[in-house]
Amino acid sequence: MSDAQPRNPLHGLTLENIVTKLVEHYGWAELARQVDINCFKTDPSVKSSLKFLRKMPWARKQVEELYLATF
Repeated sequence: MSDAQPRNPLHGLTLENIVTKLVEHYGWAELARQVDINCFKTDPSVKSSLKFLRKMPWARKQVEELYLATF
């Protein structure tokens, strides 16, 4: 069943991978400018960002859209 989502470009990527790659590419300051959420602005960390993004689908969607636009 590895073909379950052949047209989903995020298939196989974890949210942690997405956030980590975006931080490596942009850095926290630019990431906070691109996606205006406090978990990227105030004492940012991957762990705290994941906790917030898992609870807020609208924020996760913005992060995933930025990932797709960037990579």
